[in-house]
Amino acid sequence: MPAAKDIRVLVVDDQMSIRLLVRAGLQQIGFTDIVDAPDGEAGLKALLDRPAHLVISDYNMPKLDGLGLLRAIRSHEPIRKTGFIMLTGRADTDLVQRAVQFGVNNYLVKPFTVATLKAKIEGVFGPLT
Repeated sequence: MPAAKDIRVLVVDDQMSIRLLVRAGLQQIGFTDIVDAPDGEAGLKALLDRPAHLVISDYNMPKLDGLGLLRAIRSHEPIRKTGFIMLTGRADTDLVQRAVQFGVNNYLVKPFTVATLKAKIEGVFGPLT
């Protein structure tokens, strides 16, 4: 059972308001090591500079979307095992199937609650302490 404070999280979303909401939810759960990026390209660079244990990424972003980011992470050996939760306003089955095909660990639909966020993270890491 990992402690939330021991998990480094990268939040990637082109909307600052969503990044702040996710950060606030993570902090309520007990996460302290949280960084964010405004798009997939910046997220990938941040991850390569300093790997995280978990990426929570929006699907629909400029430059590099969530699926592109997921594919880039899964194809780069040093970071390929990084947990990945896709965050989107679209609960579209085609998108979910493609994300699963590329190795997504979980899926979170906006709007979300802190309890749902925690459950999705625990679906990746197991119960948090």
